[in-house]
Amino acid sequence: MKSRRIRGLTAVISMATAVLAVAACSPSTAPKQKPIASPGSTASGTITFWHFFTDREATAIQGVVNDFEASHPNIKVQVKDGQDDDKMTQAIAGGGGPDVGLSYSTDIVGKFCKSGAWQDLSQYISRDKIDMNNIPDPVRNYTSYAGKQCTMPFLNDAYGIYYNKDMFAAKGITDAPKTLDELTAAAKKLTVFNKDGSIKVAGFDPLFGFYENSAAHFAAMSGAKWLTDDGKSAIGGDPNWQTVLNWQKSLVDWFGYDKLTKFNASLGDEFSAQNAFQAGKVAINLDGEWRIAFLADQAKNMNYGVAPMPVTDQSRYGAGYITGNVIGISRGSKNPEAAWEFIKYLTTNTDAVVKLANGIKNVPTTKAALASPNLTTDPNFKLFLDISANPNTVTTPPSGAGTTYQDDMQAFLDKWQTGKVSNLQSGLTGLDTQINQALANAG
Repeated sequence: MKSRRIRGLTAVISMATAVLAVAACSPSTAPKQKPIASPGSTASGTITFWHFFTDREATAIQGVVNDFEASHPNIKVQVKDGQDDDKMTQAIAGGGGPDVGLSYSTDIVGKFCKSGAWQDLSQYISRDKIDMNNIPDPVRNYTSYAGKQCTMPFLNDAYGIYYNKDMFAAKGITDAPKTLDELTAAAKKLTVFNKDGSIKVAGFDPLFGFYENSAAHFAAMSGAKWLTDDGKSAIGGDPNWQTVLNWQKSLVDWFGYDKLTKFNASLGDEFSAQNAFQAGKVAINLDGEWRIAFLADQAKNMNYGVAPMPVTDQSRYGAGYITGNVIGISRGSKNPEAAWEFIKYLTTNTDAVVKLANGIKNVPTTKAALASPNLTTDPNFKLFLDISANPNTVTTPPSGAGTTYQDDMQAFLDKWQTGKVSNLQSGLTGLDTQINQALANAG
């Protein structure tokens, strides 16, 4: 199965290049949106729908597509699964994008809204009297940019930690770590080295680039900010970045960067049955709510627990990081009315949202679906619902420059964790300058 998110600097640069190709066609030169139909008009015809899901999750998607076609007999949906953001952005740039595209990254929202790669949905929302207040505020915030509502939310991801209860019991650890200091202590206690000094089991793998370990997710542990209110880089001026990065580097140094790199090279793919946490190679792991479904499918007998992310300030405990999948109509759609009817069904029909959430094991993105008695929950899944609803939970802000500020941070962190940054404050200040220049160039 393909990862639902971009990992590694190479992949990020690849996506950024594709997004820039889409943006090269400015709003003034892009095809104009077709006038929307009158209220009450019936949409019909065939639409294409691209999404990134595969395997079990793609089957869940298809089930809801089948429901849509049954309730909308005038519309036929041609589904193409396994289509990541690179493929979609390149197709749109070449004029051959799908009618409806589903992205795994909210990071595209700013670029796509600004460039017109995805159409502004505001007229459809207004015409059909869609109650946007039914969408929680943190989720609504990542679906629009600069006054353009070019996406709708398609389920939500919340991040916490998973821990191996049997490993905890063997070491006499009774509770999940709540602070970064407690995480460090537990990680060291749970780590097992081979006779040659190499890592056999990592209590917690701190290396950026390992599975879900990213600056965005680690930032949530301290509440570190990315951008100021006026859209400039906040990284160098926010001491919370130094707190979380110094903590991360100290744990990397305890293991040894080279040892961690060798250890990570031996681990299975994140979304395979050989996932390091599922295989007992990592005792505590940062991950999203979807891991529950993978554990049920691939590691049925594993004795595990879930908890919020450890934090620097206990007053923030219970918060985490959220992001989500977003869905939109490509600017070249030949049938935008039918495309909107499909999007409206997937994102606002309570039964559809609940069925998708139950099938994929993601967090619903409407208040009605969250309150539905048909939503399948257990104590583990409920934890992620609580994280998503926590007022201190954060996400990465949309930017007209797309992922630029995160791309630059990732490149910096690659140097940081290898020990090539001698002065963190100076490095972060220089990063501000670099990011602000890129943001200015993006207009």
